[in-house]
Amino acid sequence: MGKVIAIANQKGGVGKTTTCVNLAASMAATRRKVLVIDLDPQGNATMGSGVDKYDVERTAYELLIEDTPVREVIVTDTSGGYHLIAANADVTAAEIRLMEFFAREIRLRNAIASVRDKYDYIFIDCPPSLNMLTVNAMAAADSVLVPMQCEYYALEGLTALVDTISKLAAVVNPDLKIEGVLRTMFDHRNRLANDVSDQLKQHFGDKVYRTIIPRNVRLAEAPSFGAPAMHYDKSSVGAKAYLALAGEILRRQEQAPQAAIADRESI
Repeated sequence: MGKVIAIANQKGGVGKTTTCVNLAASMAATRRKVLVIDLDPQGNATMGSGVDKYDVERTAYELLIEDTPVREVIVTDTSGGYHLIAANADVTAAEIRLMEFFAREIRLRNAIASVRDKYDYIFIDCPPSLNMLTVNAMAAADSVLVPMQCEYYALEGLTALVDTISKLAAVVNPDLKIEGVLRTMFDHRNRLANDVSDQLKQHFGDKVYRTIIPRNVRLAEAPSFGAPAMHYDKSSVGAKAYLALAGEILRRQEQAPQAAIADRESI
């Protein structure tokens, strides 16, 4: 069964969508089957995948509210080589309409259950706030990947997000955990960034990815061309960084069963 990872941070502008699109494209480049679910009404992950959010026929709204079968909502032709469930302004209405439903927190989990085994990875791009769409994403996910800038306020936001994840795990998804913390838009010349990075490693240990995403013009330009960075400029440091992140995630997943066996044998 595919692994479902929600990409979330309650603070905006930290690189959630950039990470979602570029990580998905990098995983697809390693011949993994990947699905991206855009739950942000801004539809940036949709546009960054080369899909026009204004022309798409069905979005996450139809999936969550109208019970449209998930296979009818999936867009298979994207610039990143992965499949997509798109979003546009209609998804804003979904957040309001969800309040009308029983078991509204698990609508997404139930909706994608029939295709989980068709994909190696499912990445969910969450809105930059804790609303019913984000709750649905975390209820459906196995884990949460947290992109963050190494700034003081971002560190405070991370503390709040960890608390939110703990509360949601207690109520709607007891298996939910932090997949990893990703340092984004990093500038090694910035002393504060290095200090915050050190604090992250002290508090979260090996949950902090070794891969660091640097500030990179190509990463910023790629969405305006409707493509992930590796398809816009595969030689850019940004594209290479997300390929390295994909490799690190794959290695961690391969090592996890071996670590579990070792733990059992040591008991």
